[in-house]
Amino acid sequence: MAYTVGQVARVAGVTVRTLHHYDEIGLLSPSGRTPASYRRYDDADLERLQLVLYYRELGFPLEEIAAIIDDPAADPAAHLRRQHELLTVRIKRLQEMVTAIEFAMEASKLNIQLTPEDRFEVFGDFNPEEHEAEAEQRWGDTDAYRESNRRASRYTKDDWLRIKAENEDWGRRIVAVLASGVPADSPEAMELAEEHRQIISRWFYECSYEVHTGLADMYLADERFTRHYEDVAPGLAAYLNEAIHANAISRA
Repeated sequence: MAYTVGQVARVAGVTVRTLHHYDEIGLLSPSGRTPASYRRYDDADLERLQLVLYYRELGFPLEEIAAIIDDPAADPAAHLRRQHELLTVRIKRLQEMVTAIEFAMEASKLNIQLTPEDRFEVFGDFNPEEHEAEAEQRWGDTDAYRESNRRASRYTKDDWLRIKAENEDWGRRIVAVLASGVPADSPEAMELAEEHRQIISRWFYECSYEVHTGLADMYLADERFTRHYEDVAPGLAAYLNEAIHANAISRA
């Protein structure tokens, strides 16, 4: 069948002007024209337009869309696989955004947001909001996550500053123990590992020894945590991991 430019525009949900533009840049030229030079599109043209609209929806520039569609090595199945992969990534990203927005809405409702000045005083250059979506995705269905959110929703600026001071004091002492050369399973190191567990339990959620060792393993498995501790002192991530495990074993 042959379709007019107006019919194609209505079916595809685009404007006639858009189709004219696609023709002018060679992205989608109609397969035929009437004696009066009116554009006529066939089924193959509509299939190509569908591909164009898929990739445009995914944010690809028109020049890149043309290169993808005109790739001689690509077949319809390859296009479908690529669209599926890209849409899956986009869906995941959108879900993360939705989760972050929902958390922000809840935070606003609970009145836990700090002013920009307070946030900088408490967190410095670290922005906890950047990690909210990931935290929700990884631990959102756990009691610990829900308990941590419940407690954090009640904290004032002074509370956050006390938490910061406690952590900084603990950090100075664990670095000093590491620098002294005592092993990670020494009483001094295990005492600080236990204090680390108790800080978490006191301010955020009940941190069992099982949960604590899981956190310790994440400090090595996740390069962001590893880098955080390594920036404090070289070797600290592995040292803390070993001290936490030794402490858990000693109290079993």
